Amino acid sequence: MLAHPWTESRKGGLAAAIAYTAWGLFPLYFKILSAVPPLEVLAHRISWSALLTLALVFSSGKGKELAQVFLDPRRLGGLAASALCISFNWACFIWAVSNGHTLDSSLGNFLYPLCAVFLGAVVLKERLNRRQGMAIALVCAGVAVLASGIGKIPWLVIAFPLSFVGYALLRKVVAVDALVGLAVETLLLTPFCLAYLALRPDGGAFFSGPAPITLLLAFAGPLTAVPLVLFAYGARRLKFSTLGVLQYLNPTIQMAVAVLAFGETFTRIHAVTFAFIWAGLALYTLPIGGAANR
Repeated sequence: MLAHPWTESRKGGLAAAIAYTAWGLFPLYFKILSAVPPLEVLAHRISWSALLTLALVFSSGKGKELAQVFLDPRRLGGLAASALCISFNWACFIWAVSNGHTLDSSLGNFLYPLCAVFLGAVVLKERLNRRQGMAIALVCAGVAVLASGIGKIPWLVIAFPLSFVGYALLRKVVAVDALVGLAVETLLLTPFCLAYLALRPDGGAFFSGPAPITLLLAFAGPLTAVPLVLFAYGARRLKFSTLGVLQYLNPTIQMAVAVLAFGETFTRIHAVTFAFIWAGLALYTLPIGGAANR
């Protein structure tokens, strides 16, 4: 019996929702590891991810494609650049959680979609319609409120969206399978990570720390790879607009974790800032007057 079309859509929606929810809950995992230096956590995340993605690549029969990427200087160079972007993004996130700035991380992730639209217009010469321009203006107003209220724009609020937009732009122009691309990126960074870990006193937290910390550091591989696989599964089965709405699960959950679990202060300035940003996101994402978002 053939499955109805909506069945595949529902499966895709569930997979994407699980991926975004997992990313939203990531701060809980990294908070447990806050006693471990952020660079050490990052090195483990990259190294274990490389091991797992390499296993997934070969188990899915994509080993030949992986080898072809390493023989193609152009694609390899593009993935080396994207690897630097995503590793910087991961490092910022780990540092933010360890140092009580998860709320800034959430705000930066809210800004990412419209930063992508803006840079797409600047770099890729994609045209902005009036509605997209108004949405970006609302988000800029929110950031201006935050800057005027606290006297500055937290660097994380800028670093998060720009590093991930850079990553997304590079992955857009480099023709490579998502899993193979992640494997190449992590494999390129792994030698540096292993060298850093080898220089850690007593082998670092993995060897000298308690058993739960050792297990959690090893778990960084599946924690990184599994949501990405679920996301890729969902992305192939959902409309882009649906995927766009679901992506706000991640920063929304992060914001809740920051305030409710970590006790970070949510001020009136934050409330006004988030209100402007949500208004901009709603204007950009949600259909108005029955017209689909284009």
